[in-house]
Amino acid sequence: MSVEKALVIVESPTKANTIKKFLGKNYRIEASFGHVRDLPQSSSDIPLALKKTEWAKLGVNVEENFEPLYIIPKDKTKRVRELKALAKDVDIIYLATDEDREGESISWHVIELLKPKVPVKRMVFHEITKDAIQKALKNTRELDVSLVRAQEARRILDRLYGYTLSPLLWKKIAYGLSAGRVQSTGVKMIVERERERIAFRKADYASITAQLFPATKTSKEQFPAKLQMVGPKRVATGKDFDELTGLIPKDKADKYIILAKDTIDTQLNKIKNETFTVSDVEERDVYSNPSIPFITSSLQQEANRKLGWTARDTMRVAQKLYEEGLITYMRTDSPTLSSEATNAARTAVEKLYGKQFLSKEVRYFSSKNKGAQEAHEAIRPAGVEFLHPDDIGMSGREKTLYELIWKRTMACQMERCHKKNMTVKIKAGDFELAAYGSRIEFAGFLRVYVEGSDDPEAALEDQEVTLPAMKVGEKLNLEKLIPAFHETKPPARYSEASLIQRLEKEGIGRPSTYASIIGTIIERGYVRKDGSSLIPTLTGFAVTQLLEDYFQDLIDYSFTSEMENMLDEIAEGKKESLAYLKQFYSGPKGLQKKVQAQEKSIKPEQSRTVRLPQLDKIVELKIGRYGPYVVTIDKKTKEEVHASIPEDVAPADITAENITEMIEHSKKGPTPIGVDPKSGKNVYCLLGRFGAYVQLGEVDPEAAKDVKPRRASITPPLTPATITLEQALNLLSLPRELGLHPESKKPVLANNGRFGPYVACDGEFRSLGKILNVHTVTLDEALEILAQPKVASRGATMLKDLGKDPASNKKVALYVGKYGPYLKSGVSNFSLPQEMRNEEILKKWELKDALPFMKKTKGK
Repeated sequence: MSVEKALVIVESPTKANTIKKFLGKNYRIEASFGHVRDLPQSSSDIPLALKKTEWAKLGVNVEENFEPLYIIPKDKTKRVRELKALAKDVDIIYLATDEDREGESISWHVIELLKPKVPVKRMVFHEITKDAIQKALKNTRELDVSLVRAQEARRILDRLYGYTLSPLLWKKIAYGLSAGRVQSTGVKMIVERERERIAFRKADYASITAQLFPATKTSKEQFPAKLQMVGPKRVATGKDFDELTGLIPKDKADKYIILAKDTIDTQLNKIKNETFTVSDVEERDVYSNPSIPFITSSLQQEANRKLGWTARDTMRVAQKLYEEGLITYMRTDSPTLSSEATNAARTAVEKLYGKQFLSKEVRYFSSKNKGAQEAHEAIRPAGVEFLHPDDIGMSGREKTLYELIWKRTMACQMERCHKKNMTVKIKAGDFELAAYGSRIEFAGFLRVYVEGSDDPEAALEDQEVTLPAMKVGEKLNLEKLIPAFHETKPPARYSEASLIQRLEKEGIGRPSTYASIIGTIIERGYVRKDGSSLIPTLTGFAVTQLLEDYFQDLIDYSFTSEMENMLDEIAEGKKESLAYLKQFYSGPKGLQKKVQAQEKSIKPEQSRTVRLPQLDKIVELKIGRYGPYVVTIDKKTKEEVHASIPEDVAPADITAENITEMIEHSKKGPTPIGVDPKSGKNVYCLLGRFGAYVQLGEVDPEAAKDVKPRRASITPPLTPATITLEQALNLLSLPRELGLHPESKKPVLANNGRFGPYVACDGEFRSLGKILNVHTVTLDEALEILAQPKVASRGATMLKDLGKDPASNKKVALYVGKYGPYLKSGVSNFSLPQEMRNEEILKKWELKDALPFMKKTKGK
């Protein structure tokens, strides 16, 4: 019997190439390159026959059962034509797009356009391996229309929400602004956190730590013990203060004592004259279990914490790993592992780490989320045998993320970690101190994976705090008393990881949408990133204010979560999409009527004014065509004065003082702070959209657009009000070229960076620290710093210096951490396989032994 000619349609060329490896010559695998149809993005996309109809601009005919207007994007017309031609020359079509709503929708749109006369089958798989593809071919199904309708309903809801509210924002605040069903809720979370920071009131307090050691032993065995009680009162720490008042709550005030700068000397003098005696020793066993396998949200959070990646970057790399057949499908909310995956993990654990590291019983996982799709698996290495990260044939980001997934999957089937925690209470007259120790009895899964840490060996060492053996009644000697002064910190701003965690907790968004939510609110200028922190812009504040004032329910967390649940029910076939769309948009309390009822009552002047409590009744802060600015009345001239507010100023950090500074700067205009003696040009201190900066000379209106005067940002502790000519010229002198490296002949530079001053040459960077000055560091000093290797993992010791890699000129050395040896070259660590971790053999290693291993590892 001859094999039918078949056309297999997937989304991407990479996925197509991987699947080709597992199918015969009779299968033609082609990519659709994503969606082949969508709602119109602009008026030019609308068909000529519909251009005069009002609903076509919306892309949804709300009068005719919310029928969407689908068009073929111009860049997809050729592809659609090619697929139509291919479909005429086959006996069967297999739709092999991803197994989620988006994938189902892509397949549906393809078939709607191709209108094939041959049988069409839907094949689904959650990993691209030979077994999975063969199984999918044997167990095909029909297209899931419920999934298609759910995706369509989501797309229509987003269009109705955005196209109805966005024009309102243009009229009332500024042109070009937009609202989004889920994005606006995400911005609200970030704005609310900034308001908490504005409301925060700082508290100052102190602490006392005693360095003690048993009287029968030497001071080498000293350990820290912190003062906890003075008489019946507990010593206050940061968590005891009210964030809104900076005080201990009244109902608890009599239970605490606050150590302060002006009284701490009295306490120190009292304590040092007391006798220190162990009053209680408690030792207890603590066991911890490994984290569950990755789902989409936890992968994005962990990659953000460990690797500093954005959610979008993580999903981009994960998509490539999936399409290359290396991991299972990366959009999932189920932590379930198949029996094959569980067996693969357990086999690998026993082989690599020994039976003692294997959990005694198989661990099974299920989601706590009632909407989770248990038919999907967790994100794990693909196949029935997990490839080691060194053997996947990829490097860079792909290898890094695969290793993260591989380790997490391995860890979930490893033995739990066993620790001994020790608490020692110490009496000293009226004072009580406490010391805490922790000893790892058996590392278990921590041998492979520590959540939030990219170096398990260093993390294990950090978790151990050793105390000397002590017993009740034992006398202790005081080595010294260490006072420390603290202040409470405002609530931390969201990072991508913590925002995803909050969105997931509130039931807002789904695994496939977290990356796009964060990407969109940053791209639209409602939020900016500073390091890992997500900070709302003043424009984001204004948009959130308007939505809270007039459309509170549309950005209410429970309302947004209920919308997601409804879309889930549509996907499951439990609800009809049309009924819900009618209720949301044109019902008695629908979006259309809400906007019509509120539009006239929204005053543009009020909507453009950002309300910040710390500036109340001092100045008005407004959103204008060119960004945020402040308005005040000059006391002398009685005229309005406007001053731009830089975009890099966080709302919670704006004070009356720096607003006054901005206004004074604006009133004076571009006045030179001096003249550069070398060039004879004026030096200015200016305020721009991105903060204060110094500039050498004036802008030449006749010069080319890309020809601008030399500029440099003003960084703390310098301010526009205090900066001197000398300091400005110093800033304008950077980066400094110190000379050429004697070996590479590449320039050596000194400059200021995001993490402070540094020197650099040919891609190698070293911090200058606090000793050397970026403006005075010499070439010799820079070369000495660059010659030093970057600091190894904390707690690691060098086993052997192997010399320099002739190809990279980087030092190569063997290090030993608490849990084994590893190889280090420059900034790169190379994990050694279990069979190579023999220290006696490694001591005999030479550079020639290490280089092939490093090359092989890097090549993969």
